Amino acid sequence: MDAAVQDTEARIHAWRIEEREYRRQQERRGRRFAYPRLTPARTALVVIDMVPFFVDANPYARGIAPNVQQLADRLRAAGGTVAWVLPARTERTPVGDEFHGPEAAEMFRNCGGTGPLPGRLWPGFATAVDDLFAEKSAPSAFFPGRCPLPDLLQERGIDTVLITGTVTQVCCESSARDAFTLGYRVVMVADANATGRDQDHNAALATIYRSFGDVRPTAEVLDLIDAAPAPG
Repeated sequence: MDAAVQDTEARIHAWRIEEREYRRQQERRGRRFAYPRLTPARTALVVIDMVPFFVDANPYARGIAPNVQQLADRLRAAGGTVAWVLPARTERTPVGDEFHGPEAAEMFRNCGGTGPLPGRLWPGFATAVDDLFAEKSAPSAFFPGRCPLPDLLQERGIDTVLITGTVTQVCCESSARDAFTLGYRVVMVADANATGRDQDHNAALATIYRSFGDVRPTAEVLDLIDAAPAPG
């Protein structure tokens, strides 16, 4: 296949955090990253909205899929948790119709598909029997009363969440903000989140890094997993 054609099918954002933001955090807390270590057994990879509705339409979402899968496989093998979060089929509301328009509101409320949750994921992923699956009826997977994920993570003693998925500045950023508010250590995986444009992606990453959590690429997160002491 022609390389130019391939590029339209899968892309990774040209992500960046400005050096002045790195310096600001370094001066503030004495280190660039808040969380230089993680414990896999207390860590969850949270994969948001990687369903055909979003992935098939966005080459950046397809581009992050290998990174999401690699993170899932490595964290699982180290004793961590993988949580797949999908959009719930919600009821139409007057505000939703007014904001989106009736046709778009109907489209969005059906974007997660129907049927058993594992079968609603984008089909390129390999899941495991101990993975968690949850529906959310709000942009955030951590908004109280809108998703069972926080309760499921609490049952497993999770204190750190690795945020991945789509769309970066909507459901992923919303989830990262609310996870921080609930007391989780948040790491946004820079090249395992996707949206439509680099500038939107990077604006969201800058907000998270400045105020809510670390921003690290997949390779560095894998290194953190590998560097963690073996359980027991």
